[in-house]
Amino acid sequence: MKNSVNRDLPDDLMNKLNYEGFKTTDIGQPTVQRVAPKVRVTTGDDKVVDSIETVVKKTVRDGMTISFHHHFRNGDFVFNKVMRIIIDAGIKNLTLAPSSLTGVMNDIVIEAIKKGTITNITSSGMRGSLGDFVSHGGLKNPVIFRSHGNRARAIEHGDIKIDVAFLGVPNADKLGNANGMEGDAVFGSLGYALMDAQYANNVVLLTDNIMPYPNTPASIKQTQVDYVVKVDKVGDPDKIGSGATRFTKDPKELKIASMVNDVIVNSPYFKDGFSFQTGSGGAALAVTRYLRQAMIDNQIKASFALGGITKPTTDLLEEGLVRRVMDVQDFDKGAAESMHHNPNQQEIDASWYADPDNKGAMVDQLDVVILSALEIDTGFNVNVMTGSDGVIRGAVGGHQDAATAKLTIISAPLVRGRIATVVPKVTTNVTPGDSVDVLVTEYGIAINPKRQDLVKAFAHLPGVPVYSIEELQQMAEAKVGKPKPLEFTDRTVALVEYRDGTIIDAIHEVKD
Repeated sequence: MKNSVNRDLPDDLMNKLNYEGFKTTDIGQPTVQRVAPKVRVTTGDDKVVDSIETVVKKTVRDGMTISFHHHFRNGDFVFNKVMRIIIDAGIKNLTLAPSSLTGVMNDIVIEAIKKGTITNITSSGMRGSLGDFVSHGGLKNPVIFRSHGNRARAIEHGDIKIDVAFLGVPNADKLGNANGMEGDAVFGSLGYALMDAQYANNVVLLTDNIMPYPNTPASIKQTQVDYVVKVDKVGDPDKIGSGATRFTKDPKELKIASMVNDVIVNSPYFKDGFSFQTGSGGAALAVTRYLRQAMIDNQIKASFALGGITKPTTDLLEEGLVRRVMDVQDFDKGAAESMHHNPNQQEIDASWYADPDNKGAMVDQLDVVILSALEIDTGFNVNVMTGSDGVIRGAVGGHQDAATAKLTIISAPLVRGRIATVVPKVTTNVTPGDSVDVLVTEYGIAINPKRQDLVKAFAHLPGVPVYSIEELQQMAEAKVGKPKPLEFTDRTVALVEYRDGTIIDAIHEVKD
């Protein structure tokens, strides 16, 4: 079976899991039926239990689906504690459904797979040893990768039915009122965890900070929570942004950032009241700095900034250059602390952020978005999931979701080391080319020919060479040569959903 972007999909899995192949980026306006969780009615005045062991014994059974959030990122202490107890309890055949998986979780997930504790995974992504393990056939069933908006959609539809959500929070009271803004392990927005709290059959909060009742403001509410567990330490806030945010001094990244800024400023969307989303990498943070100066020079203010938020973005809020920050996740301590004192930094859940099946997602209002890529091909299709060796080493994240912006810019170097970034065909198609408008590299830009309005707008950008995407691909190949084709087995180790739940690509087991 092939879908509309010409990717081969496994007939057996497509039929077994009742999937359709990706057809179009146009979601349309369907009428959908949402599900509701079971509610265990609680009339007592204290939900605090004495240990994780106690709550696991009360809630987790063979064959269930359990979930976690990844707002602590590499500072997460909750996931490993809970999984250790579940493994030691001999529980089997679980589906693991976190908002994403970070490196600190890898070893224990691999152990859980080997012992039969976990037999299915759905996540935004995975990296490191776990990605390598799955890519070489370590998991019995294929992983289902979903964007952040699609995860929200899948939970609301019942495609993901969470039996128990284990949610680490920096504070909670005895009945479960909690937020991400106070305590020793502050991480700011609880945007992804809010979906789990609303739809899971059992919601367990883990915290190192029991607050006096009632604890407000409450992002997660006592009406949603079944149990509260006091732990010694819930997470390390200094590692929330570890590996995610950095200011770059790399001349190549600075050149790319400067050209991205030129594209934005010379686009028809750079005007008072425009909206934008940038990423958390070095080049993206540099774009924010360039964009700040352009806004000052042109006396332009943005209506809102969206997405995973960094301190450079909240600095724009403090300066009055951005009127609102719509915050689904904070990528550093500065952004997390900002949400505590600035009422114009609005916490939003993943559905409000990017669910395609609701009455108005924030991504639908984006003018400009800057996204990264591991690969982009001559059809403007983007891979953010698998490396040049075919191994899973990334995440869908909000990539597909934000690419619905009026101007979607991919910023990427032409080559990384001896590996081409611009290729004839991406290894894994995560974001379809119809969503992408402009590629920016250090050598110049390529404009999707479907956007003839932008071709005209950028025809004479000073200091910014304009190429066809084919010319950039040939330029990359001339620098690093043509790589040996990757070899895979026939076995499917993962399926990549598009944001509407159709399958955009399949990832196959890497041949040893």
